[in-house]
Amino acid sequence: MQLEVRVESAGMELRSLQGWLRADPVVRRSTVVEVRGSVPEPGEMGTGLDVLGLVTENGWSAASFVLAVVAWRQSRPQRPRVEIRRGDTIIVLTDCSQEEIERATRALASADGEEGGNR
Repeated sequence: MQLEVRVESAGMELRSLQGWLRADPVVRRSTVVEVRGSVPEPGEMGTGLDVLGLVTENGWSAASFVLAVVAWRQSRPQRPRVEIRRGDTIIVLTDCSQEEIERATRALASADGEEGGNR
């Protein structure tokens, strides 16, 4: 399964999130995380390294991934907006309320046909 994560004011924030996710043992066991350029939308100019690409394997847990992203976001002074894409599914984290976390976890789990957040 492949995911893309975009962070408001990308640059160093993506590198920070990449390090955070690589340090999380649950995420690290099942996910390859790399910063890369994105394909610009029609009419947009490319902005360089602006997407965090993730490839997940067996043992993927949508809940663990979302909680790791939420924890990282809450550690940031400006708490940037985070957008997670899985195919046609787009999840945006802005306030990281319990409701938003649950909605994001359900959306990612259902995007992969998971039950209970695990594959």
